Formats: sequence, C-alpha cells, structure tokens
Amino acid sequence: MALRTLQKWHGAGNDFLVDVIEHGTATWWDAERARAVCNRYTGVGADGLLLATLGSHVEMVLFNADGSTAEMSGNGIRCLAAAVRRATHATWSSLAVMTAAGMRDVALAMNEDGGYGSVAMGAVSFAAPLEGSLGVVNVGNPHVVVLDDPSWSDAQREDRAREFSHAVGGANVEFVTPLDQDHVRIKVMERGVGWTLACGTGSVATAAICQREGLCANDVIVENPGGPLRVQVADGEATLSGPVQFVANIEWLEV
Repeated sequence: MALRTLQKWHGAGNDFLVDVIEHGTATWWDAERARAVCNRYTGVGADGLLLATLGSHVEMVLFNADGSTAEMSGNGIRCLAAAVRRATHATWSSLAVMTAAGMRDVALAMNEDGGYGSVAMGAVSFAAPLEGSLGVVNVGNPHVVVLDDPSWSDAQREDRAREFSHAVGGANVEFVTPLDQDHVRIKVMERGVGWTLACGTGSVATAAICQREGLCANDVIVENPGGPLRVQVADGEATLSGPVQFVANIEWLEV
C-alpha cells in the first residue's frame, strides 16, 4: 500500500491534484496511477495530476487525466505554485518553475485559500494552418484554433477536434467565438482530457491567433466555460493571468 498526500486546486474550473515532493524523494507516480487518481468516478477526480519536485528550483511534471503527459498547462502551473506555497508555508509572491516547455515564471497574490496569478508563457509560434481552422500555434504545447459555428452540436465539435488533433500529431482544439476586440469565448477539447471548463494554454493560443487575424486586441479576456482568463500578447510572447482556488487536502491510498 502507498499513501500520498495531495492538494486539489482549480483555476477557472480547470482542476488539478498536486503532489509536492521533497528534494531527492523518488516519486512512484506513473500513467496507470495518474489515471486512477484522476478518475471522476473511482478516484478523486481531476483534469490532471501535477508533480512538484522541490530542489534548487521547482520542477513540474504534468499527467493528463488519461495518464499521458503534457508539456505545459497555464492554469496548472498557477495551481502548482499555489500548492508549493501552501505546503512549504512560504510567503513569496513569485516562483520559477521548470516545465517540459522550459522555465516559466509565476507571480501570485494569495488571500487565504485563493488568489490570482500570472504566468510568463514565453514565445508563441505559428505553424502552417489546416484547412477549416483559423490557425495552428504552439505555446509550449500544440493547439488548433477553429472558428466556432453555433449550429454545431458538441458531438460534431468532437469529431472535428479529433480530425484536427490527428492531423498535427496530437493537439488541444479550441472553438472560438469572437465577441469584441476585448473579449472572445472558447470551448476546448483538451488532448488527454476531453472537454475542460478552462484551458490556459488554449486561451493563449486562441488570443494569439485572433490577434493575428484582427479579431481581438493584444490584451483580451478569454471567456472559458469555468470563468475568464486574461491574455496579453506583445512582441511574440504571452502572459496569462487568472484565479487559483484551493479545494481540499487529499489522502490517496493505493492498495
């Protein structure tokens, strides 16, 4: 049997389990265990599992709900930073985190069990567009952005998402509705998860594509189903801002 102490956090409804691991402690997490703990019926339930290994800097590993790994999560990294702050009883307001997409700087303003933070998301790079999409973009992980059609059912969106994702070897797919220069609305099919209440990297990808196409300004609110996120794009680099909220301490026992 193994007992792990986890924290559950969410950012605009995008929820994560976080294991804060002491320096030098070997983790026993793998794809099967990540799937088990993220299962919403027989596990705790989450969009993903985050491992925060403490050392000279903090390292982040992200398992999606299906056990696959992802390079980066804009909401997840804020949740991870907040969990590290809570676990270590720290009072800092910024944290450098090494991810599979590179080093990312997180700023947090916390008040008890909640707060608001921003992440320097790094460079935005555009790839060759796919027919039927607004564009393909990488923000540390790959995305395809599609102009939404209100006549589509979610089943039709899912079919399109699978096609677009397959065409680029796996990607998150965002369905966007531009509202005005300062607001866009999205629905996201996340690779390894499915429909999510919010996607930070997806919000960044959508904002970057919409800005390029003249559909929004370079400082835009992206309305996710779980709440708004702010994206600022300047000189080819993006900053993502949004909330973090503590949910619970979890003791996970695997027999």
